[in-house]
Order: sequence, then C-alpha cells, then structure tokens
Amino acid sequence: MGGIHGRESSAGKGLFLVTSEFLDNADIMKKIQLIPGVYRKNVIVQGFGNLGMHACRYFTRAGARVIGIVEKDCSLVNPAGIDPKALEDWVIETGSVRGFPGAQETDKKLLFEPCDLLVPCAVEKVINCDNVNKIQAKIVVEGANCTMTPLAYEMLLKRNILVIPDLLVNSGSVCSSYFEWLKNMKHVSFGRLTFKYMRESNEHLLNSVQTSIESLFNTDCHITPSDEFTARMSGASEKDFVNSGLSYTVEGTVNSVLETVKKEDLGLDVRQACYSLAMAKIVKTYATAGYTFT
Repeated sequence: MGGIHGRESSAGKGLFLVTSEFLDNADIMKKIQLIPGVYRKNVIVQGFGNLGMHACRYFTRAGARVIGIVEKDCSLVNPAGIDPKALEDWVIETGSVRGFPGAQETDKKLLFEPCDLLVPCAVEKVINCDNVNKIQAKIVVEGANCTMTPLAYEMLLKRNILVIPDLLVNSGSVCSSYFEWLKNMKHVSFGRLTFKYMRESNEHLLNSVQTSIESLFNTDCHITPSDEFTARMSGASEKDFVNSGLSYTVEGTVNSVLETVKKEDLGLDVRQACYSLAMAKIVKTYATAGYTFT
C-alpha cells in the first residue's frame, strides 16, 4: 500500500505537539516560572536525524528559536535561531552539519547551556547522575528513548525542572503506525472514496452561489475560489487525515495526563502520571472484558 503519508515526520510532529500542549498549560508553566506558549522559546536539540530535524522545523514554524544543535561531529550555535530547512539541505549536500554557514561551530557542551527547552534526540542515558546538576534548561523533552537514568530524573524533579517523558513524547510515531495499520486493514488509502465527490460538491456550491448573486443583482458575476479553498476542494488528503488524527490524539492524551497530575497531586512528576493512567486503562479493559484480579 506504500506506507502512509505523514509517517516520516510524525515523530517530530508528535514531539512538538506534546511539548506545545505542556507549554500552553498555565498551571504547569507557573510551577517552573516560564511564560506559557511556544513563541520565542529557546531550544537546544541533540541529534539532527529524522526526529530532531522535524522537531526543529515545527518549533521554528511556531516561533521558537533553535539556538543550538548537538551532533556527533560538531555542535552549532546561533542565538538568533538556526534555520532547520537550510541546515537539512546542507547536511544532504555535505553529509555533516560541520561548516554550516548559518551558525557558528562551538566547543561548548550545549547540553549544559541555559535554554528553555532541551531536547535530546540521540542516545540513551545522556543525562545521568554525573552531569545532571549541570543541566540549566527549564524543560527537558525526552525525544530519544531512555535519555536519562532514573536517579537523574529524580534529581531534576527536585530542582523543579519539568521532564516530559519519552513514553509520551514518542507517541506521534506510534499513532501514525496505527493509522497505517488501519489503512492496510481497509486496503484503500484515506479519502480515496470521497475525493471526487467532495470536489464536485464544492464546485456545485460555488456555482450555486454565483447563480444566486447573478439572479439577485441582475449582473454577471464570476466567483473564483481562493488558493486555500482550491487546495481543500477535494477534501482532506491522506496527510491531512494523519495530521488531524495525530493532533486530536495527542491533545486528548496530554489533557488526560495533566488531569492525572492534578488529581494525584504529583507536582511535576509527569512520568508517574503516565504510568498511573496506563495502568488504570489496563485495569478497566480487563474488567470490561470480564477478567478478575485475585
């Protein structure tokens, strides 16, 4: 079936959506003394692979500034913000971030530099008990799996640093894989059965409005759809379905996690809230299916 459109960027988009939901929560932001919203937040990303690159693009589009990128052979910094698309083109051309003209190379350990968001997207246990006290970010977003040790996590909580855990941040790619599975089960791509009908319906709508105006004012009138409307006349594309479903799922999940944080008075312990919510769903599913716990 050729996979599903939107799958490649879904991990980075999911990371961004989850993070933005937390940034928009006034209660959480008040606890860490940070102004709500993504706009003008300073971001440092470790790893400019598929996940890191797409995360950088979504953060930049939302008005944040990617001020630092850490790669295995070089670290880049630009206080005004690094253009992720330009850097992507540079990496495709040269095979490395080294020498990128849109930022300065630095020997600083950017993981330990001040920023609003630190997003490790590369290796496991990069934050551990040996370096955790050097972290100066307000929020750590676990892009890669297991980016910190359990002890390091506890130490960050004690320092009032919000950690958005990997099992929540990485949900974007899992959701898209689920949508891809649904597509394969149906043996037909999303929207294939409705594209032509939707386009013809919208064309009839425009013609009806045009006819009504000409009849009312007794004059010729030609209605031309805007570029945005033209792009949507055939209905949602497969990528639109994936992005919409991903956004809806992430929003609902994060809201449930935040409700659990508040209900159980967990402070900034989002990981515990995720585990608690997951276990509650498992128990409910088993109970609904008729299983008993002894």
